[in-house]
Amino acid sequence: MNLRERYDTATAAFEAPFAVVDLAAFRANAADLVRRAAGKPIRVASKSVRCRALLEDVLAMDGFAGIMAFTLPEGLWLAAEGVSDDILVAYPTADRAAIAELAASDAAARTVTLMVDCPEHLDMIERAAGDRRIRVCIDIDASYRPLGGRVRIGALRSPLRTAAEVAAFAEQILKRPGLDLVGLMAYESQIAGVGDLPPGRPARGRVIAAMQQRSRLELARRRAAIVRAVRNLTDLEFVNGGGTGSVEKTVAERAVTEVAAGSGLYHPHLFDQYSNFTGRPAALFALPVVRRPGPGVATCLGGGYLASGPGDAIRLPVPYLPTGLSYSPNEGAGEVQTPLLGRAADGLAVGDRVWFRHTKAGELCERFDAVHLIDGDRFVRTVPTYRGEGRTFL
Repeated sequence: MNLRERYDTATAAFEAPFAVVDLAAFRANAADLVRRAAGKPIRVASKSVRCRALLEDVLAMDGFAGIMAFTLPEGLWLAAEGVSDDILVAYPTADRAAIAELAASDAAARTVTLMVDCPEHLDMIERAAGDRRIRVCIDIDASYRPLGGRVRIGALRSPLRTAAEVAAFAEQILKRPGLDLVGLMAYESQIAGVGDLPPGRPARGRVIAAMQQRSRLELARRRAAIVRAVRNLTDLEFVNGGGTGSVEKTVAERAVTEVAAGSGLYHPHLFDQYSNFTGRPAALFALPVVRRPGPGVATCLGGGYLASGPGDAIRLPVPYLPTGLSYSPNEGAGEVQTPLLGRAADGLAVGDRVWFRHTKAGELCERFDAVHLIDGDRFVRTVPTYRGEGRTFL
């Protein structure tokens, strides 16, 4: 039985559109992340999963510890549900009501750590939290700036870059009785989030690989200096870095105590573009064929599930099974219909399914209120996504 037949058999009782997670692939991807982390704990990036049941499953596996949440309300919810007792909110918050809610709970205040990178964050937290001591983590700019800083490669995140800047900010935190500095974080998006095997562009891939090597060496030296400077001021519980695309490179730094990862569990098609690891597609969605406009064309219902980021063709999901299908250049992935072109279309009848892979990981769960968990050709159970639990945080 081939892969498409297994998927169709396992989900025969369901009407498309729907989403699935292939548990065998999910487990294999998790095991490979642990192998690459070489003994350092992996903090699960919930943004890339967005399903409470699957977060609980992966946290029960050896090698995973803690959650990296994407909003404070999400972190509070996961803490209240007992999903983890160690939740780092990866992005600064300006949600005063959520900070007050955090401060009102002994358990949440012990569990949730907030991200900060400027005095305004500290002021807002202290005003909203009152007398409660709040755990905070400093976000560090991990971008690469060659040519004397005239070029910036990487995400626009923290304004704090040098050891002196971070240490000075740490001193500000330590002077505030309402704040506990417990960690540092630096996300090297230009390494962890950019593949060095862009399809059909080998020369660009070589440029990316060279940039990443230089960036990795620069960041390793700078991150080590930052960690030394802050540890001279206070003890730290953790130093977080990296992502799915850079796990083995990030954990090689002695200064890093843990790595973040999440996308590698689902392995969306964006992560096919990395030379340092190979994952198995674990999260997919199925669309029904609803019409046949002509030879070499099969039209599916829905499908316009574009990923965030710059507006380019790679943000489109890819037709996965059967192989050999492509989008109409005039329609692409549509809101209510998606025509697919190719010889494989002639083997599809109305009511058949086409299986797709999303560009990114957790964003798929914003489109579906549940995912069907399958193992081989067996249906295991259906679990709600964040959306299915009424939790649309962004």
